[in-house]
Amino acid sequence: MARTESTMLALGTEAPPFQLPDVVSGKMIALNDVANQKPLLVMFICRHCPFVKHVQTELARLGRDYESKPLGIVAISSNDADAYPDDRPESLREMAAQLDLRFPFCYDETQEVARAYDAACTPDFYLFDKTHKLVYRGQLDDSRPGNNVPLTGRDLRGAIDAVLSGREVPRDQKPSLGCNIKWRS
Repeated sequence: MARTESTMLALGTEAPPFQLPDVVSGKMIALNDVANQKPLLVMFICRHCPFVKHVQTELARLGRDYESKPLGIVAISSNDADAYPDDRPESLREMAAQLDLRFPFCYDETQEVARAYDAACTPDFYLFDKTHKLVYRGQLDDSRPGNNVPLTGRDLRGAIDAVLSGREVPRDQKPSLGCNIKWRS
């Protein structure tokens, strides 16, 4: 398993716009569809990565826990699905159903959205405030496959709770760690 850290995009960066198909509904999802005048969490995930498999139940729980809050959430898979069939849209749709994901799960076939966000790994998390300025990019928590640290979502949940309560998000943030995004050649 290749260990890749997130690139830690500069805080204050404006959320790049996107328009991608949701693997569940087939509808096109744009930035303003999920975050019109409210904070936004963008997660780059996939199905085959052991790091994502390790945290996927927490990602589903996060969606349920914040479903009634003024927070937009979207997951995006940007991996080369030809080389990694588990990351094809139909497989991602199965994953969304199995986990009962409560947010759109989009497929970035051209990988342009991943490049716009400077995404490097799965999972990779970006939290934007209601003006769509980046306030958090980092890890879910300290848990990794095999390290026996409990999976809590502490770091990301702390950032989300700060944004939702109008508090400043601490600038000391640890990068996410996961598999590198599988770029098309």
